[in-house]
Amino acid sequence: MAVDFTADDWARIRSDYTRWWRGELDRPLFYFHEVTRDGKERHPGELQEFLTNYPAGVTPEEIVGHFVAYESERVYPGDTYPFWCINSGPGILSAALGARVKTAPDTVWFEPAEAADITSLDITFDTENPYWKRVVAVTVAAVERIGDIVQITHTDMGGNLDILAGLIGTEALLMAMFDCPEKVTAALARITKYWIEVYDELYAIIRRRCPGAQSWGPLWAPGTTYFLQSDVSYMISPEMYRRFVLPDIAACAEHLDYPFYHLDGTGALAHVDAILSIKKLRGIQWNPGEGKPDPKEWLDLFRRIRAAGKLVQVCTSRAGAEKICSALGGRGFHVRIWEALSAKEAEEFLRDMRGIGG
Repeated sequence: MAVDFTADDWARIRSDYTRWWRGELDRPLFYFHEVTRDGKERHPGELQEFLTNYPAGVTPEEIVGHFVAYESERVYPGDTYPFWCINSGPGILSAALGARVKTAPDTVWFEPAEAADITSLDITFDTENPYWKRVVAVTVAAVERIGDIVQITHTDMGGNLDILAGLIGTEALLMAMFDCPEKVTAALARITKYWIEVYDELYAIIRRRCPGAQSWGPLWAPGTTYFLQSDVSYMISPEMYRRFVLPDIAACAEHLDYPFYHLDGTGALAHVDAILSIKKLRGIQWNPGEGKPDPKEWLDLFRRIRAAGKLVQVCTSRAGAEKICSALGGRGFHVRIWEALSAKEAEEFLRDMRGIGG
């Protein structure tokens, strides 16, 4: 079995996405999450969502084979292309910096390895950490076998404040912001240093066969890119965000060619002005959160982002995509259609959207 995507397909994708980043594409990009010929969802087979669910004896090459078998059932209409995120959980960088990895079949999270105190925290990257070595090994195997057809992405390294929460605990972190803010700032600066080094290490592997780059979600770029984020930020004030989060987000953005921001949850909306102030930032991905109104109900937010000269990525239904593009125009939008569709249904949607949202 093989992934049904050709060099010519990639040439078209790279051309259109490059024009989108430059603001030259007069239409939205539509990425379909799940399209098969018959509309049935793919069965994952032996493929695990997280590397942590594989026994140690399963080789990187076998894991890549599981992905190929899964991906071979998929088709790629519109602006869709094959990618794979080598994922050990959101914030796996925490593990290499000393956090304990906790796993379940459908999730991974990170906790302090012991009772940690920000005043005595020693943040050192462990190159021999087994979880990190697994990420690197599978990334290498994937690039070598399928990197010419499948975009291999950076793993979900996590946001800097989130990584620090994994090292000392969220409650301890929030208290430290008040009790010893200078220690938090110093710790974040050290994490940012490692974040950039690790990003470059993985990119050096990925670029061997993958022109361009991608974060953990679908948004290909012709140079370095990532969804920067701070999930802990919904617990803090705009003033604290500007003090503890913004400098490190800006530093990571400055390091990247096409930095994007993953704005997650309505609690993070208080920080939009600060985020939009990052000159190098190219756009914002909006995720309202579980139980909140669909992205199609956030037109004013999208107007605000576009007015600041930033791009937008949203994940919605076909009806949601039509509403957004009809109301705001599609230029500057990357819309991920989160529905299981048949190839025929996807093509009908694309046909219906022609001329809408230019």
